[in-house]
Amino acid sequence: RMVTPPKGDFAWVPITIAAQKVLDGWDPARDAAAGQQCRAYGAAGLMRIPTRLHITWQGDNTLRVDTDAGLQTRLLRFAALTAPPLGQVPTWQGYSVASWEVASGPPSADNDVPKFGSLHVVTTHMRMGYLRRNGVPYSANAVLTEDWDLMKEPGADWVVILTTVTDPIYLRMPYLTSPVFKREPDGSKWNPSPCRAK
Repeated sequence: RMVTPPKGDFAWVPITIAAQKVLDGWDPARDAAAGQQCRAYGAAGLMRIPTRLHITWQGDNTLRVDTDAGLQTRLLRFAALTAPPLGQVPTWQGYSVASWEVASGPPSADNDVPKFGSLHVVTTHMRMGYLRRNGVPYSANAVLTEDWDLMKEPGADWVVILTTVTDPIYLRMPYLTSPVFKREPDGSKWNPSPCRAK
């Protein structure tokens, strides 16, 4: 879906001076040596990496999203606390609280009222990571907000994720993207691979 930009390229990302310093010092070999090769696979950057998703329910109130790129697992919690439990250590995928935002459409000819809406997800408590695999950073204070929408057309189902990252340290304004995923007929193309620093 995309090519990793070269070192120093932050086009379209509204970074701060503090972020520029991190970007200028980006060293993938140093990240790998420090066991930080998953920095680009954190929640705020993961969905923009070429990957496949496997979405299932984990119990009654948690939607599980596994990725083959980086072997990451996101847990989208419904009916959850709005903050992680006290003492929980920040992780690459952070703490995600999910809710359905459902609206009713115009009545149809048979008086049924179709419903449509988005899966709204807010993620906090993330480890510092990268918005892009070339070292464009987001801080541990970043907040990731997503609205997942299912689009259907003849012969294809698509998931479009409107994504907003706010970060008081590394972003001058919210950073918006909208990754798109197409449903595949089966899992034959699933290709798990570990995180890579570059």
